[in-house]
Amino acid sequence: MITVRRSEERGHADHGWLNAFHTFSFARYYDPNHMGFRALRVMNEDRIAAGKGFGTHPHDNMEIVTYVLDGALEHRDSMGNGEVLGAGEFQRMSAGTGITHSEFNPSRESQTHLYQIWLHPKVQGIEPSYEQKKFEPAGRRNQFQLVASPDAEQGALRIHQDVRIYLADLFSERSLDYQIQTGRHVWIQVLRGQIILEAQSGSAEVVKLSQGDAAALSQPEGLHSEAGKIRTLRLRSDSSAELMLFDLA
Repeated sequence: MITVRRSEERGHADHGWLNAFHTFSFARYYDPNHMGFRALRVMNEDRIAAGKGFGTHPHDNMEIVTYVLDGALEHRDSMGNGEVLGAGEFQRMSAGTGITHSEFNPSRESQTHLYQIWLHPKVQGIEPSYEQKKFEPAGRRNQFQLVASPDAEQGALRIHQDVRIYLADLFSERSLDYQIQTGRHVWIQVLRGQIILEAQSGSAEVVKLSQGDAAALSQPEGLHSEAGKIRTLRLRSDSSAELMLFDLA
């Protein structure tokens, strides 16, 4: 079964300098029915006004992944890192035993559009660390590009949880298939455009997802009916779309 989280159902906070949408409960937005999905705890879509940002603040025991869609983001932290992320770049912070950091839009004219993602780590109290990387766009054209995983294979960012994060650019008249393994769970977040998601099991279930929408699916263990098992997800777009797929334990 596909569980859909529509963009307009998300929590919303407009602080003037920050326009934020919260897929899961966050800050002053609280919904006991939307506290996260598996290890995925936060999925925030943020637009930061020119010259504004998040002042220095602390985190601990959280894996924080940020993806900049448009604009730039200036990062500074207590580990001595000071970098500017451009459009298409990722950063990963493992807060572990504790860090402080700030994130600002360095532009005087343009807003920054990003997704901020938090994951519960598999182990508490690890040493804090930081990574930043831009992945080649060609590697996600009509295919899944691995951008984060626990083993950092294929040049991915390393996250301390049994989660694999993929990015994909899906173009018109093309489709992508993804196999859900037994015991795994999938979260799909549409970053831009629209997609049509089909879950193929005994019978097909089809939903249309627009920008900001998300869908959750699971392949539980111990199902006796083969028809009840979701084996393949098929994603297609009538025009073009960018999406992020999380494969979670």
